Amino acid sequence: MNIEDVRYYALSLPEVTEDMFAEEWLSFRIAGKWFLLIQLDAPEPRVAVKLPPEQGAALREAYRGICPAYHMNKKHWSDLYLEQLDDDIVRRLIQDSYRLVVSRLPKAVRERLSAPSV
Repeated sequence: MNIEDVRYYALSLPEVTEDMFAEEWLSFRIAGKWFLLIQLDAPEPRVAVKLPPEQGAALREAYRGICPAYHMNKKHWSDLYLEQLDDDIVRRLIQDSYRLVVSRLPKAVRERLSAPSV
């Protein structure tokens, strides 16, 4: 996956918005809460995702391409180095991050997000 693939995938998730968090950082939010960050000027393509601490720690031990996130809370955020990881795991971890953030939103927002689209 490249940065554009990640961007399109993130935007395909329900009610995701994107904005420039800083000059070279693109953020993706659900109900105003971050679940994915991309540092556009990183020397190697990478994205940061929010994961439960236990999952993040286990993934860091299992995959060379998953590390504590740069400039983020390293307990909760992990960097995914796109050139070192399979596309399927990148998509899965983006989904996990999205679901984690959704699970902590107010009940009314969670219910709206889980309602079937007409």
